[in-house]
Amino acid sequence: MPDAPPHENAIPTLQDVARRAGVSTATVSRCLNAPQQVSAKTRDSVMAAVNALGYAPNFGARALAAKRTNTFGAIVPTMRNAIFAEGLQAFQEELGAHGVTLLVASSSYRPDLEADQIRALVARGAAALLLIGHDRDPESYAFLEKRQVPYVITWAHNKGSGKTSIGFDNTRAMADLTGEVIALGHRRLALIAGERSTNDRARDRATGVAQAMAANGLDPSDLILTEAPYRPDAGAAAFGDVMARLVPPTAVLCGNDVIAAGALRQAHAMGLDVPGDVSITGFDNIELAGLLSPGLPTVAVPHRDMGRGAARTLVDLCNGRPAGREIELTAQITWRASLGPAPDGP
Repeated sequence: MPDAPPHENAIPTLQDVARRAGVSTATVSRCLNAPQQVSAKTRDSVMAAVNALGYAPNFGARALAAKRTNTFGAIVPTMRNAIFAEGLQAFQEELGAHGVTLLVASSSYRPDLEADQIRALVARGAAALLLIGHDRDPESYAFLEKRQVPYVITWAHNKGSGKTSIGFDNTRAMADLTGEVIALGHRRLALIAGERSTNDRARDRATGVAQAMAANGLDPSDLILTEAPYRPDAGAAAFGDVMARLVPPTAVLCGNDVIAAGALRQAHAMGLDVPGDVSITGFDNIELAGLLSPGLPTVAVPHRDMGRGAARTLVDLCNGRPAGREIELTAQITWRASLGPAPDGP
């Protein structure tokens, strides 16, 4: 006669699964943690018992026994739009392949909130962290180093920072895009940047525009520069202000595709032809950029490569293996129809 099932309100245990499947608790553990070491027949029997009982491993107990949580954390500036979604998805997929669980927090671009989240994730057992950009209070870095929690910085490459990172050169990427805009005859340029005070990516992109202008014989001080939060409505409002100037720009570069989507919408609302009257560019190459009409030319950020690389780097660090210190990836221009020649010629 088979063993009686656990009481309907009791939480099923490893022992309950073992009894139902007719195997040892060690075999159940191997099925859950190293299924490749167990025969298909045994694995199927154990997983059938797991599903029938609704068993879930006690990760807290497992972490105490192993003195590691197999949980990593990621703090992104926002979840309001798709800027970080693809990279975070690749990060989670790669961690999953290594048996690591991901905890995610959003800082809303607030340094104080990010500092609290770093401490909260570590307190909840995060063994390693993914962080976006280099800008943060030195105390946060000191906290992670004191607690010996590995971290990797993404979405930015800052050569010589001395910090483990995998990202791309925001300055160079925006300079390359701006150079192509200028080559089409545009001389009156505007930039709707992200808020730069606590965002090194936004600052670097603005620097890239200025560098490209100087390299092509234009005065960077002539750049019409404004800032906007990364929201379509904010991009639309900023574009309206820029184009209301007595002498408006012929090309508006945007700090990311979300701002650019708002700018494009506002251009249509103002009756402007894009790119006949004004060209608009984005940055990031999120899916939205190719769905707009006309499509946004943009900088294709290596989202998935960053996510996968960050996961592998942190797994290596947590397992005592050497990892790349400062890995630079390439961001390339993606051409679409909202960029054209300057309407008034070079």
